[in-house]
Amino acid sequence: LSGTNLEIVPSVQTTWQQWQLLHPDTLVLDKGGRYQGDAYERYYVDGSAGILGESNRDNRVPTKELVLGVDLEGQAKAYPFPAIADQRVINDSFAGSDVVVTFDPISETGAIFSRIVDGRSLTFRDLGTNSLGIMLVQDLETETTWQAFTGQSIEGPLAGKTLQRLPSHYSFWFAWSDFHPDTELFELG
Repeated sequence: LSGTNLEIVPSVQTTWQQWQLLHPDTLVLDKGGRYQGDAYERYYVDGSAGILGESNRDNRVPTKELVLGVDLEGQAKAYPFPAIADQRVINDSFAGSDVVVTFDPISETGAIFSRIVDGRSLTFRDLGTNSLGIMLVQDLETETTWQAFTGQSIEGPLAGKTLQRLPSHYSFWFAWSDFHPDTELFELG
């Protein structure tokens, strides 16, 4: 399979509590209580990039700052957690696509979706969380309500539709910029 590219699929990194809210029927592997803590706890707070180091030193963001990164058509963009934590819903355009970034700073859950639904670009706003603790957004054009991390519409004219999740994931800044040295960087402004 030399020369074959694997399909990049989006991933979600979140708290167990947030995951259960979004996916209440989830089954989990029980390893008999062997999850006693996080072996990498010190690594997260240490400023070092680790044993592999950095091949592309990019000082626009601190080395171990977490970013939510997206790669579209070979173009990359990083959304640093501090920049998106204050603005939980970001309507953006990148690589010729209209995107929406959703982020909950408490659970550090984030997702990036296409804003195009049925051929038109939607603009989203934060509705906060519902009584179950699930973050909701609403598009201004149809006033449809959507779950912020699954992209599922739950109420309004577009109920039953799902936003297209884009290939995105969390990364330390040093790792993201190593794999994407020409990455664009989101900045509030």
